Amino acid sequence: MTDSTEPTTGPENAEAPLHRRGIKSYVIRAGRMTQAQTRGLEDVWPRLGLTLAEGRQALDALFGRQAPRVLEIGFGMGQSLIEQAQTHPDTDFIGIEVHAPGVGKLLDEADKRGLTNLRVYREDALAVLEQCIPEGSLDTLQLFFPDPWPKKKHHKRRIVQPAFVELIRTRLKPGGTFHMATDWEAYAEWMAEVMEAAPGYTNTATANTAPFVPRPEFRPLTKFEARGEKLGHGVWDLIYRREA
Repeated sequence: MTDSTEPTTGPENAEAPLHRRGIKSYVIRAGRMTQAQTRGLEDVWPRLGLTLAEGRQALDALFGRQAPRVLEIGFGMGQSLIEQAQTHPDTDFIGIEVHAPGVGKLLDEADKRGLTNLRVYREDALAVLEQCIPEGSLDTLQLFFPDPWPKKKHHKRRIVQPAFVELIRTRLKPGGTFHMATDWEAYAEWMAEVMEAAPGYTNTATANTAPFVPRPEFRPLTKFEARGEKLGHGVWDLIYRREA
């Protein structure tokens, strides 16, 4: 019998528990807070911040309307999510990020731009999906540039695992999409392997590009990504649709 803390070399099976003791897909990194970031956490959080303690959300009541809903896991410093929320005022966005500087920056920027179609969790994404997001409520779930955990002994920490994508499927509406992007080719191949084996999904890629899709115009090009493109670094997008 293999101990659950030993390294794995491939994706776990769909029955593997989402919350395994001591296993996290992220690391909390220390960072100095700017005045604007602190303002976001202290002054804007009471209006736009959400917690696990609030439990299952009634999203129409939360946003005060019926609208398409997009959830992004791991928005970093929030540049892409802010741009999307401003560009698409008729869509509601929920962001999840554990790092305080990024949460603070996004909240400060959202307030400065007067955005009302954005809410934020500073919690573990799996717990938010399980406890707070209703089934069949999301039009899109975005996972852009997650930690690739490149060493084989750390592959068990990768967030994209069969049980994770099954949880996402239950939160998407029929016809809703799961959009991933990574600048690590090996992780892109891992994502494709997991998704091709996952029931209830259809790859939206064409035969010419499968399993990947060209970067869609609606995914903002980040400064980090633009810099990487100039250096010849690749980026791989994958978009899968939940079947009815």
